Amino acid sequence: MNLPLRLQFFLLLFAGWANRHQEAVIDYLKEENRVLKELHGGKRLLFNDDQRRRLAVKGKALGRRLLGEVGSLVTPDTILGWYRRLIAKKYDGSQRRSPGRPRKAEEIVESFGTPRGGTHPTAVTLRWYPPDGSGLEG
Repeated sequence: MNLPLRLQFFLLLFAGWANRHQEAVIDYLKEENRVLKELHGGKRLLFNDDQRRRLAVKGKALGRRLLGEVGSLVTPDTILGWYRRLIAKKYDGSQRRSPGRPRKAEEIVESFGTPRGGTHPTAVTLRWYPPDGSGLEG
């Protein structure tokens, strides 16, 4: 698709302006992080779970290299560690697990109903064979 030359020039001009604007915003946020670090001193920053989750999700999208360049409040390894724990917690089924085979849903059991004669189908089948198992071939 060929755009007219004037439109191409306008689009390039707009893209350059948007890029410069984004770079200015990023530079401001980097400087703001530096100021916050200076104000807080060398003390350890304490984040709550919601703050860790938000930083972890955003940090994972950036990646380790870019997080190192941004100069975050915490190290990239810490942020990515939070992300790993967040995902591990999401897919952890240990609270829902119990020993043994899962029980069948009641509606499935009730859909079969009671067999004729009120006995279990296995008992009905075994009734036809002698106790010594001589009738079982196969």
